[in-house]
Amino acid sequence: MCGQGIEKLLEAVKNGDISIHDALKKIKAEPFEELDFAKIDHHRGIRLGYPEVIYGESKTPEQIAQITQKLLDRENNILITRANEKAYEVVLGIAPEAKYNVMGRTITIEREIMTPPESYIAIIAAGTSDLYVVEEAYETARILGNHVKKVVDVGVAGIHRLFAHLDVIQNAKVVIVIAGMEGALASVIGGLVDKPVIAVPTSVGYGASFGGVAALLSMLNSCASGVSVVNIDNGFGAAYNASIINHL
Repeated sequence: MCGQGIEKLLEAVKNGDISIHDALKKIKAEPFEELDFAKIDHHRGIRLGYPEVIYGESKTPEQIAQITQKLLDRENNILITRANEKAYEVVLGIAPEAKYNVMGRTITIEREIMTPPESYIAIIAAGTSDLYVVEEAYETARILGNHVKKVVDVGVAGIHRLFAHLDVIQNAKVVIVIAGMEGALASVIGGLVDKPVIAVPTSVGYGASFGGVAALLSMLNSCASGVSVVNIDNGFGAAYNASIINHL
C-alpha cells in the first residue's frame, strides 16, 4: 500500500465506507513477510510512498513470481527491473495484465492508478544505444505516477538536434540525461535549464570508456551547476529520484 492508498483508506473511514477496525487491520498487516529466500517489506509504501521494487537480476523466475504474488496480495503496483523474458512468462501466470518492456527489461503490473502531478519528467538520451537505460527510467517514472516525455538521439555529435526540443526540456520539472561515451550531454543540458538535472552514465562506448566509468567521471566533474549523478546504467535510480522531485 502506497501513500495514496493510505489516503484513500482514511477517506473511506471518514465517509463511513469502512470501519476503523477493518482499516486498522489493513494498516497493521505484518510490516514484513518472510519467505525462505527473502523478507518482503510490506510497509515500504507507507514509509516512502511507493511499495518495494523487485530487482530481478540474479533471482530465479520462480523467486520473482513468489515475491510478486505476495505484493499483489496487498494490491500493490509492481515494478520488476532487470527482468528477462522467462521471468515475464512466469509472472504472466499469476498476473495476465503484466507488461514487459523488452528494451528496458522491466515488468510492470498496475493495480492502483496513481494520480500524477501536472508537471512532467523529461528523459533525454544522447544516442540510440542508450535506449535500454531510457526505457528502464521511463517505465520506472511512469509506474511511480508521473507524466514523462522522451527525447532521444540528441547527443553532442549533432548538437543542433537538441535545440529543436528545448521547449520540452526547459518546461520539465526535472530532467534525466542519459549518455555514454564521454558523457558530455549532461553538462550541455545543465547549462541550459533552471531545473534539477539527474545524469545517468551508460556503459556504451569503446575500450577507453571503461564500461561507463569515463562517462561517470565526466558527469561527476561537470562544470554545470545543478547536475547530480547516479550509478552507471541506473535508469531506475534516476527515475525514482526524479519522481520524488516531481511530486514535491
